[in-house]
Amino acid sequence: MRIHHQLSMLLFGLCICLAPSIASQNLEKSINTYISDQYTADTPGISILVAKDGKIIYMNGFGMSNLELSVKTNPKHVFEIGSITKQFTAVAILMLEEQGKLKITDDITKYIADYPTYGKTITIHNLLNHTSGIKSYTDVPSFISLARTDMTPTELIDTFKNLPMDFDPDTEFRYNNSGYILLGHIIEVVSGQSYADFIKTHIFDKIDMKNSYYGSMLELIPNRASGYSETASGFRNADYLSLTLPYAAGSIMSTTEDLLKWQNALSANILIKKTSLDKAVNGSKLASGETISYGYGFTKGTINGSKTIEHSGGIFGYSSNGIFLPEENVYVIGLTNCDCGSVGAITTNIAAMAIGKPFPKKEDAITLNTEQLSQWLGAYEFDNNIIRHITIKDNQLFSQREGSTNLKIYPMTASNFIFDGGSTSYDFYFENEQRMVKMTTNGNTSIGRGIDKAPPSERKEIQLSNEILTEYIGKYEIQPMFHISISVRDNKTYAIATGQGEVEIFANEKDKFFLKVVPAEILFNRSTEGKIESLTLNQGGQQMLGKKIE
Repeated sequence: MRIHHQLSMLLFGLCICLAPSIASQNLEKSINTYISDQYTADTPGISILVAKDGKIIYMNGFGMSNLELSVKTNPKHVFEIGSITKQFTAVAILMLEEQGKLKITDDITKYIADYPTYGKTITIHNLLNHTSGIKSYTDVPSFISLARTDMTPTELIDTFKNLPMDFDPDTEFRYNNSGYILLGHIIEVVSGQSYADFIKTHIFDKIDMKNSYYGSMLELIPNRASGYSETASGFRNADYLSLTLPYAAGSIMSTTEDLLKWQNALSANILIKKTSLDKAVNGSKLASGETISYGYGFTKGTINGSKTIEHSGGIFGYSSNGIFLPEENVYVIGLTNCDCGSVGAITTNIAAMAIGKPFPKKEDAITLNTEQLSQWLGAYEFDNNIIRHITIKDNQLFSQREGSTNLKIYPMTASNFIFDGGSTSYDFYFENEQRMVKMTTNGNTSIGRGIDKAPPSERKEIQLSNEILTEYIGKYEIQPMFHISISVRDNKTYAIATGQGEVEIFANEKDKFFLKVVPAEILFNRSTEGKIESLTLNQGGQQMLGKKIE
């Protein structure tokens, strides 16, 4: 479940299981070096498992499952898996279809009679593949104010069911947590069991997933890894989230070993027939005929030419990513206890190693002269009006998506460049004398056409006196239970919003600050007496006023 868009990076420990072959020994060394080169032992952890033909060939724990108690991560630790939960929900729906209790072509009002569809036909299929047009409740700013509130499924549905639809069903794909909340409720209506009981009795118990749970913040979960968030000053405990809220979209907890049992059961058609699994993993189409990579709880991709079936998850304090490569019969799963970084990049790189197709490394970059680099400079326009700018500084190329950060790219050839990690690359070329670029991310490609547009100007920050900075310190209420807190340390100013990590903000004039991590501004408002009384957050075309309450 993607409650916010920062996911998790991680750390180290010791090897548990390897086949006694040279190839396996090399894989162990490669993975250990790859992870230990990036992270230190005093950070939140990661549990990694690699399986070939359903059997474990690598399993390891790195970093800490509990920073306060200095507990090292090991493969027995239980993590919240976030949106990988959607795989379980989708399979549960397909199980019920095989039992003749529903059809994925059914209108959702057959099971939720009072759900407003505004005259449109919304099917179970639309919920499964994110084409319903229903607004995702986690995209609504007020959602964060409910984070500590326990809700029943129907109470949760009431928070979003009357929101306007984003588009007509079947016309677009847009990742949507609300759809999976509705699917969980449909499972309860059709089966007569709670979602938690259905998943336990029909999946966990059936395939011996003894260390998997419908999550709870109240129940004791053996070997639970504590969740963390990263701030500018270090790690902190993640914000509290009632696990009644992610529900069928993201509330399951598990281990890497149990998730291998899950993948093995899918591959062996123990839970659903091959025909049902094919519907889940083979993507879908929009009404226009356009193919989308997302099926039912699974998405298709490629890693260096090898097909993948995968899903990731991000939730307060945790992130996860699982990748199955059907042609090689290799499964890689990574679970972390920090909602920072990108565990997807880690598992993708490890999967590439496991199939003998490792990604290039920035250390292998070649040297190009200024003339060779300069031919690719300029703006490129991709689908959905996405603009990326290629710039140069000190003979180093940078790529910046408008509204995002500036990232280095490294030349592998005169026209092929990679981002750090190697799983995202650019292939530049000319077509009819026009600059072009093919961007590849985890096997998915998009084309950018060169356009004439100046790069965004770099904002100039100024240093305000500590006396002025201390005036901004305080807590500002945007909505009930959603606040922005401002602090100052070492003549630097920091902001932290409820449920999010701390970020530094930068002054470009008195009372006016900007963020570098996302396109946003914070303006401090003064009373007629000159005292700070509120702030205004400008982000995503919205202006949100926050009154100073402390």
